[in-house]
Amino acid sequence: MTALDRLAPPLFIFIWATGYIAAKLAAPYADPLTFLSWRYAGVVALMLSLAVVARAPWPSPRQMLHLAVAGLGIQALYLGGVWVAIRQGLPAGTAALIVNLQPVLVAAAAPLIGERVSPRQWAGVALGLAGVVLVIWHKLNLGASYGPPLLLSLMALLAITAGTLYQKRFVPQFDLRTGQVVQFTAALAGTLPLAGWLEPMRIVWNADVIFAMGWSVLVLTAGGISLMFYMLRHGRVTAVSSTMYLVPSVTSVMAWLLFGETLGAQAIAGMGVTLLGVYLVVVKK
Repeated sequence: MTALDRLAPPLFIFIWATGYIAAKLAAPYADPLTFLSWRYAGVVALMLSLAVVARAPWPSPRQMLHLAVAGLGIQALYLGGVWVAIRQGLPAGTAALIVNLQPVLVAAAAPLIGERVSPRQWAGVALGLAGVVLVIWHKLNLGASYGPPLLLSLMALLAITAGTLYQKRFVPQFDLRTGQVVQFTAALAGTLPLAGWLEPMRIVWNADVIFAMGWSVLVLTAGGISLMFYMLRHGRVTAVSSTMYLVPSVTSVMAWLLFGETLGAQAIAGMGVTLLGVYLVVVKK
């Protein structure tokens, strides 16, 4: 195991968790699909520049098609669904709980791509889900009217699950620079027309939005997505997806440190349960 193999999971969890912080900073000043369109365009420009300078190999036309399909699920539908659902009033904790059902769906569908899920791993999947519920239970607003925002979060869950499985099955190996140019171009092509149709495309370029955009392009997307793709290439999809169980816990700690949000004993206990669940799934015996 290389140093990057050891560092990738914790670094990915930290980066992915900051996505909620970036969203909280930008939400009051930017329409969600408009912000995401700018984000996708920034990633395309960054990765294209890196690919040209390094003379990185481009995928074949068939691989490009598979990458575009996976990108629509992992990027456009997942991020768009979560951001719009939160903007429409769904509590962030509820959205996080729904999206973090992904390891359950991935484990159930893993045999479709030739992976076997052991009873020990199933126990870890269940423990991880229980821990996530404990961490964010106090944030759930069960009296809220869910409606379309709930459906959007469910769409996001299905999209990232299907996109992850599709990519692992059809195009597990590709250059991260050129591959992301293809994926984020597809995400931009799918998101920008919807932004123009559904939103006034409002974005106020203040310090919070500029920081959120820079962080989203340079760290969340270029860093976080690249790490996820690297882990998918070198590991089992069930183990990779199960690391996402840790994201709500890390996000809760960040929100406690940065915004003074409550972090009680129940949440701390949930973090411990989640860690145990991920250990059972990821660590081989």
